[in-house]
Amino acid sequence: MNEPILVFMFSLVVMVLSVLVGVFLARKVRPVQDDERDDLGLVINASLTLLALIIGFSFSMAVSRYDQRKNYEEEEANAIGTEYVRADLLPADSAAQVRQLLKQYLDQRLLFYTTHDPRQLAAINNETAKLQDKMWAAVQSAAKAQPTPPVALVVAGMNDVLNRQGYTQAAWWNRIPKGAWSLMATLGICCSLLIGYGSHKKGILLFTVLPFLVSIAFVLIADIDSPRSGVIHVAPQNLISLAQSLRGQ
Repeated sequence: MNEPILVFMFSLVVMVLSVLVGVFLARKVRPVQDDERDDLGLVINASLTLLALIIGFSFSMAVSRYDQRKNYEEEEANAIGTEYVRADLLPADSAAQVRQLLKQYLDQRLLFYTTHDPRQLAAINNETAKLQDKMWAAVQSAAKAQPTPPVALVVAGMNDVLNRQGYTQAAWWNRIPKGAWSLMATLGICCSLLIGYGSHKKGILLFTVLPFLVSIAFVLIADIDSPRSGVIHVAPQNLISLAQSLRGQ
């Protein structure tokens, strides 16, 4: 769900319509009998409890994925900063080349976190891959020319830089499954339908509060689960701090 606002609008409209359909069924098709209201109330309470559990479970999944993206941003900044320092272990020419490439690479990583344009994102990923090849070639040639333990440490650090980017990308692809969204939507519609069916004539407007509240929960989950849209984002604070520190060097 990449557009949280659309999720809110769509879910609100669908669930309000479900309430109205339930009201129509109760008024025109099969009115609820007095001796059935206790049983209907039990079914509604059970359905709302299940809906609350699924929403809570989905919210927990969204938050855990958001925290994962934050943690990988921190680890990626640490890996780049560590490798920048370890470049001192290389010969002077190779060290200067690796540092320059790391600065360019850091700029691309910052753009990855801040861009919202799919076309720009494709260009960023392409440039990131090219810089990764250049950085690896630089440390590889140095390791072949001087296969010492300090140089091996630099190679290991570069490997960590490349791995962190892959972990970050995987975390941004890791979203709430569509099955969970389908289950939440189905339960929300069913609960709205049952509440409309069990509502009294003078309380119809009151029962439209539930669709609004559930839609708010849906939009919050969608916002947290969407890395590039909505309001809640992972700010690359560690990468920004690293970039500022490297500009003076």
